[in-house]
Amino acid sequence: MSRPSPRELVVHSTSRLTANMQRLILTGEALADFPVDSASGYIKLMFATDGEPLTQATAGGQRPLMRTYTVRAFDPEKRWLSVDFMLHNHGPQPAGPAASWAERAQPGDRILVGGPGPTKFIYADADWYFLVGDMTALPAISCNLEQMPAAARGYAVIEIAGEDDRQALVCPPGIEVIWVVDASPVPSLEQAAVTAETSALLQQVRASEWLHGDVAVWAACEFHKMRALRQYFRQEQNTGRKETYISSYWKLGRSEDEHKLDKRADQETIDQEVIDAP
Repeated sequence: MSRPSPRELVVHSTSRLTANMQRLILTGEALADFPVDSASGYIKLMFATDGEPLTQATAGGQRPLMRTYTVRAFDPEKRWLSVDFMLHNHGPQPAGPAASWAERAQPGDRILVGGPGPTKFIYADADWYFLVGDMTALPAISCNLEQMPAAARGYAVIEIAGEDDRQALVCPPGIEVIWVVDASPVPSLEQAAVTAETSALLQQVRASEWLHGDVAVWAACEFHKMRALRQYFRQEQNTGRKETYISSYWKLGRSEDEHKLDKRADQETIDQEVIDAP
């Protein structure tokens, strides 16, 4: 099946949610057939190699740079597509094209958008829930919390860059939201794997009381921290593969295209370990 053509959307409004999070509302007639239940799914924002947003007038035959973002919300009546962008710089490399564009975007600006991709909700049939992520995963975590049953219990452990990046979240009263401020210097690539094991995020996850009953896990963050969380949940706590969603949304020092290759290699290693297990 061929992919649908990208939609050209227009910036309706832009607002700073917190110190390091910008929300854009995109709109346009092209959203007339956008799936109503797309919150937590992903879209692909398209840019030229110089970082400028592509439009129908500028795309031509060039291969776009595509950057993946979560659908925070979609209002089919107003045809408003809400997307939250983390602006904080993750290391010595400059901010990517999407974050740079989001920070300077103005109403009326246009961009080509692909998708949406499938939603990524936490496994529902569980006694309690454990959500973990950094600010890149905060939009998806927010979507997950909003669709949980009122009686849900568990944790949402969220790493933020500073105290002024806390957001008011809608969630069941039984879900304890724990904000982890990590303002430590960004490690070098050589140190990233080591510091992930001692990160404030992982320490808080380990310190959280393991509740009774069957657990569902949803976690997304930087690649090295993802692997540390995967080790904890799958190996130490023996969570089931069906009940455990763990993904990396970015990797220190790597572009999105490079990160995809690293994710693929990592998954192939995991698959092989499952095959080789006695």
